[in-house]
Amino acid sequence: MTVPGPLDGPLPEGIRSRFVHNNNGLRVHTLEAGSEGQDRPCVVLLHGFPELAYSWRKIMVPLASAGFHVIAPDQRGYGRTTGWDSDYDGDLASFRFLNLVRDVLGLVFALGYRSVHAVVGHDFGSPVAAYCALARPDVFRSVVLMSAPFAGPPTLPFATADDSVSEWKRANGDIHADLAALARPRKHYQWYYATPEANREMLHSPGGVQSFLRAYYHYKSADWPRNKPHPLKGWTAAELAKLPTYYVMDLDKTMAETVAAEAPTETEIAANRWLPDHELRVYSTEFERTGFQGGLQWYRCVSARSSMPN
Repeated sequence: MTVPGPLDGPLPEGIRSRFVHNNNGLRVHTLEAGSEGQDRPCVVLLHGFPELAYSWRKIMVPLASAGFHVIAPDQRGYGRTTGWDSDYDGDLASFRFLNLVRDVLGLVFALGYRSVHAVVGHDFGSPVAAYCALARPDVFRSVVLMSAPFAGPPTLPFATADDSVSEWKRANGDIHADLAALARPRKHYQWYYATPEANREMLHSPGGVQSFLRAYYHYKSADWPRNKPHPLKGWTAAELAKLPTYYVMDLDKTMAETVAAEAPTETEIAANRWLPDHELRVYSTEFERTGFQGGLQWYRCVSARSSMPN
């Protein structure tokens, strides 16, 4: 992988791009807004999948104007941050949550801060922010979780000494087998993201990365008319199958095929004001260069192919 320079995309005035060695193996690409200094509290913004530090561009300057030094890194596996292993069979342990916390902690320490006013996480950045606050509450003084609630520290099988883990599995069932056995066979998206094929199928989707991301973001946005969140009655295959297919996919479909079926029309694209093509190009250019495997490694850590997804 080539070593990229600072982001030269359409950054709003007041946002700067630079690199910081985080003393945890990464050369972290960060976007920043607001002046630095111990008299100015810092806020750390952690993006999700498939996103970048660039996702925070529209709120960074307002936060800086409110008196904060705003720091948004490309997290491990993403964008212009380097030092991570992009091989599917590479160093998976480095993508586990506590090491992602070390990434953030190393970054803020490298920037000279002993505490963070708030760490804000969106999507997969949400549990990273939660673990930051859980592991080091002395540093991360407050936390904001967006789009992904925190279920707490992971549980382990209980009372398994006499019959190993198999009894725990029998008691809890196999949601993946249940989904596959539905009349319309399905699979959980995290299960798919843990497969060796997922990166290739998204990176080399028929319409290219730009079209894939346009359809993906549209399908998950409020622009898609059937996005109407509602509580499920339980963690069962029948209930999960009520979710949009970007969460519970058809068993025989790739993610690229899944989102292509709900792609926006040319009219809808032209009317889009929150992600015009020149901004979408920042994402597609970065993922065309790095691939998606860095972000998919996170899913592999929380969605072992032999266990239920969180």
